Amino acid sequence: MSTELALHDIHLPEPISWFPPALGWWVLFGFIIVAIIAGFWWWQYYRSQYLQRFVLQALESVATQYQQTQDTQQLVIALSRLLRRVCLSYYPRQQVAGLTGDAWLQFLDQFLTNKPFTDGIGRVLASSPYQAHVEVDAPALLDLCRAWLRAFVKQKMMKA
Repeated sequence: MSTELALHDIHLPEPISWFPPALGWWVLFGFIIVAIIAGFWWWQYYRSQYLQRFVLQALESVATQYQQTQDTQQLVIALSRLLRRVCLSYYPRQQVAGLTGDAWLQFLDQFLTNKPFTDGIGRVLASSPYQAHVEVDAPALLDLCRAWLRAFVKQKMMKA
């Protein structure tokens, strides 16, 4: 007695698709995106703080040397070199290296609002390195260079 039932074959469900993923995968993807953006912002901040610490440390080294020697001509030469070195690290050599006199001072004034290099105490950076005796208000010149370096680094890091 062979009675076969007329049964249909077993229909397997469709294979599980990879899209759309489960909610947990969306949360993980969002977390990864947020972590990448936060990491990028942190890296930019770290770089800007490192650069600012580095140039301000170099400026403090110049100030310490001035306090020991009280030689204003050497101070002006060292400040001029420091500012030029910082500019050369961000701009092409052809654009910065050939600047002298008023052109150099105007370039420096781009980063501050009241033109302290062409119209103020910063004017000594154009002519004083080549004079035998220099009379300058050293603390004011150091403060001006400190403000310029901070403004320069801040502007460059915002563009980077």
